Amino acid sequence: MKIVLDAMGSEMGTSVEVEGAIQAVKEYGHEIILVGDETVIKKELDKRGHYHGKISVVHAPERIEMHEPAALSVRRKRKSSIVVGLDILKREEADGFVSAGNTGAVVCAATLSLRMLPGIERPGIAIAIPTMRGVSVMIDVGANIDPKAIHLFQYGVMANAYSRYILNKANPTIGLLNVGEEESKGTEFIREAHTLLSKSKLNFIGNIEGRDIYVGNTDIIICDGFVGNVILKVSESVIDTLVKLLKKEVAKNIIAMIGAVLISTAFKPLKKKMDYTEYGGAPLLGIDGNCIIGHGSSTPKAIKNAIRVAAEFKKQDVNKHIIEDLETK
Repeated sequence: MKIVLDAMGSEMGTSVEVEGAIQAVKEYGHEIILVGDETVIKKELDKRGHYHGKISVVHAPERIEMHEPAALSVRRKRKSSIVVGLDILKREEADGFVSAGNTGAVVCAATLSLRMLPGIERPGIAIAIPTMRGVSVMIDVGANIDPKAIHLFQYGVMANAYSRYILNKANPTIGLLNVGEEESKGTEFIREAHTLLSKSKLNFIGNIEGRDIYVGNTDIIICDGFVGNVILKVSESVIDTLVKLLKKEVAKNIIAMIGAVLISTAFKPLKKKMDYTEYGGAPLLGIDGNCIIGHGSSTPKAIKNAIRVAAEFKKQDVNKHIIEDLETK
């Protein structure tokens, strides 16, 4: 498997992407094409040695910064690591593309370069959500902030295929995020989406509320990109705040400190379950290609796992199943 990695995406610097690529080569044996400033990348590679011809470099001197407007940057910076990397994928010289860079730019460049799958109008970013009952998928978390009802239905079809072939859920349940469980609740386009999903052959269980997400009452949560992105950012903040507050309170009391040591073994698996680096990256579903979007502050471990997700996506031929499901659902 050959995966293109944007080596100038992460907020943490090129060293993170290079280290993540090396970890992926060691653990999975995939070939990696690092795209970015050749001088910087080779300097980082030289620090770590060579890896049996498994890592190659393609020069892309420009970087799209996190604060830059997506569409304008993609048009102006044709030699950016995002644009060059996706061009490699478009030419079918690789099996997947991974970037922890500007999400809007990745979505824009992928949509323009790779185009959409037949029957899909808008892409959606799908993320893995750890819950009380395992792992659920939420779509969309930022690709499309002003969707139509038909787009939410298509999200359901795409996430259904992803859950079946990547998460191994035979008949995943699907819930539509709303302000209440009743069919009459929500905006007009949400009610219209409810109707479309209800009439489909998908395993649609109806509306769900925000409190249901982490309980795991459904395998797939459908929402628009604006709401999904807010949920994602709030969730990250809450987890970080809780950890810091807990450490602060434990430090105040010697008995609490002893107790924390005694139950530390119980917290290790919980920490692993809640660690976003374990899930790697989020697939951009709906495009005619294999594009995985990583967190801007991705660690080498997160990059390695994003590469793993890209390889699994290709191996399971998820896009083919999405097209098949559109015809039957």
